[in-house]
Amino acid sequence: MGRKPRWNLESTDRGVAICRLSSWKYFSDYINQELLDHTSYVFRGHADASWKLEPTLDRIIKSPTSPKRAAHLEKFMYEVRGRRGPNPPLIEDENDWWALGQHHGLHTPLLDWTESPFVALFFAASSAQRLKTNNLAVFAFFQDSARKFNAAIEDDRYVELVNKRKPTVKVVKPLTDENSRLVSQRGLFTRGPNNMDLETWVQKYNTYKGGEMTMIKIQMPTTGIQDCLRYLNRMNINDSTLFPDLGGASDYTNKHLVIGKY
Repeated sequence: MGRKPRWNLESTDRGVAICRLSSWKYFSDYINQELLDHTSYVFRGHADASWKLEPTLDRIIKSPTSPKRAAHLEKFMYEVRGRRGPNPPLIEDENDWWALGQHHGLHTPLLDWTESPFVALFFAASSAQRLKTNNLAVFAFFQDSARKFNAAIEDDRYVELVNKRKPTVKVVKPLTDENSRLVSQRGLFTRGPNNMDLETWVQKYNTYKGGEMTMIKIQMPTTGIQDCLRYLNRMNINDSTLFPDLGGASDYTNKHLVIGKY
């Protein structure tokens, strides 16, 4: 009997490919063999492979044109007065405000990404272990393609506006010093059109003619997920390093209670 393949890359559908790994153990091999030279990919982990690439605010406010969105951000800006330290830097860009709120639990139109595939795997595996899901996913998004798709959208006069804007995707890389977690996680964000998940956006506005993989959905079963977390811990990827605060220290310590030989 032949050896079970480590992974199977399914056909690409309008820029989105699905790669199915037979085990988390082959994730490192896949990254090393297939994506190591492609530095424009960024990564996001989902505990459940069926979850959409949609931000938290879209799950609550279903209308893309609802005025509640602007009111939500305005209220957050009002509530953080005097809570950003004695000499807080000036924040002028709207997306920087959203980014600040994102890592403090605010519902926002942003999606978290990381430059590290293994950090993304940690977030997927850690949540999968807690939620007891059957299959997790790590998404790889070729961020350079966003500029090409955006240019085509801006030039197409038939593309409908959403909130008086063309439905483009912006890659957000905050430069503020207020979020040490963002630095530790090598994090960044994407902001897409309201109420359109990123996978749908790629397939709808893909301008490539061949089999280019703008997005890769790397799926794998959660069998042996605790061993995956132990492996990542040996790589120094854990709650303590990714969340350099008291909360991260507590979560890291708690994992030793539920994962043997962590």
